[in-house]
Amino acid sequence: MFSVEFLITSLIVVLVPGSGVIYTVSTALLQGRRAGVLASLGGTIGIVPHLLATIFGLAAVMHTSALAFEALRYAGVAYLFYLAWATWRDKAAFAVDQAAAQRTGRQIVAKGILLNILNPKLTIFFLAFLPQFVDPAARSPLAQLVALSAVFMLMTFVVFVVYAALAHAFRRAVIESATVQGWLRRSFAAAFAGLGAQLALQDR
Repeated sequence: MFSVEFLITSLIVVLVPGSGVIYTVSTALLQGRRAGVLASLGGTIGIVPHLLATIFGLAAVMHTSALAFEALRYAGVAYLFYLAWATWRDKAAFAVDQAAAQRTGRQIVAKGILLNILNPKLTIFFLAFLPQFVDPAARSPLAQLVALSAVFMLMTFVVFVVYAALAHAFRRAVIESATVQGWLRRSFAAAFAGLGAQLALQDR
């Protein structure tokens, strides 16, 4: 069920610096490793509503029409190419939120949850992403969706914690390096494009 393509794509998706990563990094920079782990937990919990909406929405589509599911899958391929283009063009740097230094553990988790819950792009992303790795002819596509979502959440939490540890260890020297960020973004963009092409040509 957990193909190499799914694991690699999920890792790339989680590694790409977004609002959750930026929040985790800035919190770890100002309040240390524990605060960074709490921010990681909040960011991971915040994707649950988007995953649930995706799971039940896709389950309904698969039950209704195999053609509609395939159309959604190819729309997802197009979205991966869009992500490659957007990631390549993104020049935004990590921002340090000075207010994070005064937040309690509960506040840190709550803000991480809200950041992702209030990001409508996540639902769109999961609707484009998960169909690539589900077999509509399987006995229980819904079980596949749940399992894939669980793995994605676990990977999200682990990667966010790693980001927090690196931010705390290296502080601003590496995290705020424009050169390092530029190199990472170009690598991620190329990976998105390559995986999108592979998924589009893959024989299902």
